[in-house]
Amino acid sequence: MSRRTLLLSVGLGVGAVTLTTAGQTVPWLAPLDLFAPRSRTVGPQGLPVNRTSRQAGVTASAVDPGWRLELRHGTTTRTLTRDALLALPQSRSDLPIACVEGWSVGVAWDGVVLRRLLAEVDAPPSSRLRLTSLERSGAYRVTELPAEYAADPLTLVALGIDGEPLHLEHGYPARLVAPGRPGVLQTKWLRSIEVI
Repeated sequence: MSRRTLLLSVGLGVGAVTLTTAGQTVPWLAPLDLFAPRSRTVGPQGLPVNRTSRQAGVTASAVDPGWRLELRHGTTTRTLTRDALLALPQSRSDLPIACVEGWSVGVAWDGVVLRRLLAEVDAPPSSRLRLTSLERSGAYRVTELPAEYAADPLTLVALGIDGEPLHLEHGYPARLVAPGRPGVLQTKWLRSIEVI
């Protein structure tokens, strides 16, 4: 490769990257903003929303009065209504919700310590868990939670944010929040928690 070809290739590459990220600062170039961080849309309760309840297909099931959170450990199963969860001892964890796309927002989450829920089905606090969302499909409908997260006293089944009930877009009726776990793995619209 000649020096001229190399310099031309490097110049074209730099130009392409500049053009596809310049929309961050030059608004009329925003449609070409292919490689820049995704802009976050701030939703209800001051938090960004990447996947809405409508996109997840849970707008009806999440607000259904018949919703129950199912806890399973071996042959032991317990189901709890949202009111039953609210009647358990409540805790607050000040944890950020962080996205792999580069944004992070600090939040005061209210809910039940996950270890407390595991005790409801006689499961050890350091259990490995499978969490299932009300979503019917999608890459994160089912996630696994390693034992160290389950044992952490900051890990909650969150029912609220800063003293207010969770908004549907943030996982109502219940969602997982755990320290140091990417937002995409903080399962929203929980349906079940199973010891595996």
